[in-house]
Amino acid sequence: MRPLRYSINVLDCCCDHRVILPDEELHRHAVENLERADALLFGRVTYEMMEAAFRPPARTGAKPDWMEPFARTIDAAKKYVVSSTLDRVDWNAELVRGDLSEAVRQLKQEAGKGLFTGGVPLALAELGLIDEYEFVVHPRLAGHGPTLFAGLSKHVDLKLVSRLEFGSGAVAMRYEPRR
Repeated sequence: MRPLRYSINVLDCCCDHRVILPDEELHRHAVENLERADALLFGRVTYEMMEAAFRPPARTGAKPDWMEPFARTIDAAKKYVVSSTLDRVDWNAELVRGDLSEAVRQLKQEAGKGLFTGGVPLALAELGLIDEYEFVVHPRLAGHGPTLFAGLSKHVDLKLVSRLEFGSGAVAMRYEPRR
């Protein structure tokens, strides 16, 4: 069974990628995370955000050269998109429809290294489908942005399994659910 791993960049208990400062070291870490998975699982909003930012053809000179490995890795990755509003997807992607719990459990049953997700995964957390959480906490207060787990009906107790500090002052903390 392949695990479902989740990672998100956070600021003051919210997430807003528009106010996080891009950083070469953090992008290398993100590539390492993506390489631990066979496929990505996105909701519509995250899929559309990533597609707009990283699907070729990218605007020449729009991003620093050190972002290129991340862009290539995410472009090449197999993607599953959970959406009831999209009619179709491409960019090496397929739609996931129907019962979310059953669909994700089937994806997890497939052989491989793992699945990777990001965004605001309330439904996945609620269903107990996430096997590893990573929060990359940035040293910046934004004062706005969506909260990650607002509306969660029950506590999810986590156990810290690793911690990594970056030169920028960001800290990546990985947790596993206590079961």
